[in-house]
Amino acid sequence: MGIISGIAVFFVIWWTALFTVLPFSLVRDETGKPNDPKLKVKFLYTTLLSAALWLCVYGLIQADIISFRVLADHMIEEDMAK
Repeated sequence: MGIISGIAVFFVIWWTALFTVLPFSLVRDETGKPNDPKLKVKFLYTTLLSAALWLCVYGLIQADIISFRVLADHMIEEDMAK
């Protein structure tokens, strides 16, 4: 995996993890507005979670268990068969 694709994969994982982490420990007042969303802590947790998940994905790619090139070749073959 190249540096650009590694950054892109990390960004996608981070963004997905952010929306997973945001609702945790959220206390709302009577108007529905969050009292203290604790965004700095949630961004930290999101980054740590994303780094761990990215390392797993990177390891799978380096071990040649997941290959984006093979997946792309299969998609091209399916498109050409139509």
